[in-house]
Amino acid sequence: MVPADSSHRSTRRSPFGPGLLVTAAFVGPGTIATASSVGAGFAYALVWALLFSVVATIVLQEMSVRQAIVTGNGLAPTLRGALGSGWFGRFTILLVVLAVGVGNAAYESGNIAGAALALDGVLPGNSQIWALSIGAIATALLFLPAYRQLEIVLIAMVLLMSAIFVLCALLLGPDWAALGRGLINPTIPAGSLTMVIALIGTTVVPYNLFLQANAARDHWASDPDRTGALRAARLDTGISVVLGGLITLAIISAAAITFYGRTGAFSPQSLGQQLEPVLGPAGPLVFAAGLFAAGLTSAVTAPLAAAYAVCGALGLDDRMQGRAFRAVAVGVVVIGTLFAATGARPLSLIVFAQAANGLLLPFVAVLLLWLMNQRGLLGASVNRWPSNLLGAAVVLIALALSGHKILSLLPSSGA
Repeated sequence: MVPADSSHRSTRRSPFGPGLLVTAAFVGPGTIATASSVGAGFAYALVWALLFSVVATIVLQEMSVRQAIVTGNGLAPTLRGALGSGWFGRFTILLVVLAVGVGNAAYESGNIAGAALALDGVLPGNSQIWALSIGAIATALLFLPAYRQLEIVLIAMVLLMSAIFVLCALLLGPDWAALGRGLINPTIPAGSLTMVIALIGTTVVPYNLFLQANAARDHWASDPDRTGALRAARLDTGISVVLGGLITLAIISAAAITFYGRTGAFSPQSLGQQLEPVLGPAGPLVFAAGLFAAGLTSAVTAPLAAAYAVCGALGLDDRMQGRAFRAVAVGVVVIGTLFAATGARPLSLIVFAQAANGLLLPFVAVLLLWLMNQRGLLGASVNRWPSNLLGAAVVLIALALSGHKILSLLPSSGA
């Protein structure tokens, strides 16, 4: 018989945990495209927005994980129980299902297409074949018999992605002085507001709140030391989100070094060619490996987050082995694979998903802040004033950004 505390000991030895799923989720092809465009267009001027995004993500993710470890539930079931069955509770459930479920199905096509594009550039075959193959790999990973096995695979992919992008940026030689000025001197150059919103929006992702809460619940489910689990979860969250920010910063830096101030067409994929002076013919291969890792990890975490959120909101079994969970997760992968393989761009669906997520972030942030002050639910683990102050600041900024984003998606009235 396995000793009762063996799971506890193995958990405490692991240097990484479910926080790296958040890194895997927000550093995808979309983040690579956004970050490289920021660097190519504005060099280091907008890295302050990335710093804010990292701090905001840590604040919100820590709250979500803390409630999961204390209550033993994911975020969606906790919200469902706390809000009850009135109209407001039903509205919240509907918003979660639409924004996370439908939204992630739309975004999944970009994750799979990005990974397929990486392979198509360096291997024989075509993007359609690679899209179908990546969809099959993502589905297979979702059917692993235990959460811990999936976590190990994703951690390995994230560490590979981290090493590639950070190494590439260091080899190219960042302008450390300009980077420092961009961090401590917030500016919004002409024409950069959209990029500021995009950079924050690709980092502070609402579905990650549901993803990490459930992952933390599963990771520390058998840990009898709740205080130790909370301490480990905070460290895991901080390290993982900072690592994700570091990857994004490395991509911004690489694009700034190679493209800022230069004429000619720019695309994120062209970064691979710019690595040839320092890596030789291996440059495009190295960049392709990083892009593939980013696409595949996001192609797994997006359906995972959708299944956690939708099943939890609807009161269904939100464990990886549950039938409803696997039906939602596989459905997201299938939809994304079909769009990616056929080359279709579900623009109306993506616009809807962006609007829904723009509304969901401040909405869920407000609910999360309220939830974290419920002493009857969390006891001594309720928010203290620093957490409430930071959370309120994040909510206010998220409201302003989301309002701007939603307004930008509305049809222009014209003059």
